[in-house]
Amino acid sequence: MATPDAGDLALTRLLRLASPILPVGAFSYSQGLESAVELGWVRDEASTRDWVSEVMAHALARFEAPLWCRLYRAWTRSDADAANAWNGVFLAGRESAEFRAETVQMGYSLRVLFADCAEFDEARLRLLRAVEDPAFPTVFSFGCAAWCISERQGLLAYLWAWLENQVSAAMKTVPLGQTAGQRLLSGIGGKLAGVIDAVQETEDDELSNCAPALAIASFRHETQYTRLFRS
Repeated sequence: MATPDAGDLALTRLLRLASPILPVGAFSYSQGLESAVELGWVRDEASTRDWVSEVMAHALARFEAPLWCRLYRAWTRSDADAANAWNGVFLAGRESAEFRAETVQMGYSLRVLFADCAEFDEARLRLLRAVEDPAFPTVFSFGCAAWCISERQGLLAYLWAWLENQVSAAMKTVPLGQTAGQRLLSGIGGKLAGVIDAVQETEDDELSNCAPALAIASFRHETQYTRLFRS
């Protein structure tokens, strides 16, 4: 039997992390999108494109993605203290109880999965366990660093998984058809490389999580009468 190519192995592991069937519960969250639909802010393909693009530009690109890079770099140095500090910054930036509960639950589930799959040595897992209440980007970046997946490719997969989940939620709630969903993935997904180019150059004092409409949507979702999603 041929020995697996290191690059191929890294790619298959990255595809697993970005897969919609990764057992972390991502499918159960809309990250405020369901509330935006209920409020009438998102009502068709065009408004879905605007909403998702703006969330990516003002929330992910300015805060979550740059923090993902800092977490990844901490893990490449095996610096659990730095990872714990940046994890705390990310949790502090979750505007609502739903947003915080979502990322902590997904982070916990992915950490359990890593331990159960026995793909990391005990010393490395101890570093991850040293982070209290690890957020999802904290554990995702840990896996990428441990598997020698590049920062750029890891972040691209992380953003793609977020985008795919947003489009899936829109297809269920707006609702949108499959072709519309593919147009959204094609159009917005084509911008991810440019987002990453900017994100990797972001300085610490440029981090910003100012997305008022997203925060309002999440707050409103906490008391929404009928809903499909947990956030």
